[in-house]
Amino acid sequence: MIVASSLALLSLIVPPVSVVSSASVALVTLRRGAYEGLYVLVCSSAAAGLLGLFLIGNYQFALLYVMVLWVPVWLISIVLREGRHLSLAVEIAVLMGVLGVIGYYLFNPELAVMWRGLLSQMVPKDAPVEDIQHTLDVMSHYMTGVVAAGTVFGLLFGLFLGRWWQAILYNPGGFREEFLSLTTHPRLAIGTIGVIAIASFSSGMLSELSWNIVILLFVLYTFIGSAIMHTIFGAMKLARFTVPMFYVTLFLIPHVLLPVALIGLSDTWLNLRKKTTYS
Repeated sequence: MIVASSLALLSLIVPPVSVVSSASVALVTLRRGAYEGLYVLVCSSAAAGLLGLFLIGNYQFALLYVMVLWVPVWLISIVLREGRHLSLAVEIAVLMGVLGVIGYYLFNPELAVMWRGLLSQMVPKDAPVEDIQHTLDVMSHYMTGVVAAGTVFGLLFGLFLGRWWQAILYNPGGFREEFLSLTTHPRLAIGTIGVIAIASFSSGMLSELSWNIVILLFVLYTFIGSAIMHTIFGAMKLARFTVPMFYVTLFLIPHVLLPVALIGLSDTWLNLRKKTTYS
């Protein structure tokens, strides 16, 4: 509870710390079950609210923040504990993001206008407006998906860290085996291609909504593609160098995420790991 609540508030200053905070809730839920995970979540939320009141003078924001941070990871931790399939938990997390995006568009169909105003406030006053006008207009249509994708990435990293901790304590090597076997059902891949087709050939809000959903599905296939590449690089003689370099490349060059996601999507039919033995 202390780790979860204190790191949640610290993540307001250092956002990546939120992953560790979420992982602590995930670990308890994965090991002890939904009830004890909920007990830790509620008590940690109360503690974070009190800390927020004393440190920043606002308990509502801190309480809302930690609830948004922990409730989703608690739910998918239950899915993983009961279903025992990491792929299913990843799919549920992405589905939650998709439902969130759809809900936002139902609530406010003009989300692009809102994002355009927020992005404009971030532009320095002395910046050449003509050069960035088009960029802001384009980005505003996809920011909902980008923000949702970033949230799901953080959610899954917290789940993965919690599962890794659990594996270290009770099942050494278990998380590695689960992660490298990540896959998804062919129907979901066909549905993804269908959403891409709708986004490409439709117009207006339907096209915009579809592209934002595609961005979220990109998260799912990025993780699957990473598992495939890890398997392939892990089978090489220089695996201790190639595998770390692969993840460093993903971190330093985000553009690599797109081909990795395409590999994850194509694996539904190609089964690229079939003849590969990972180290």
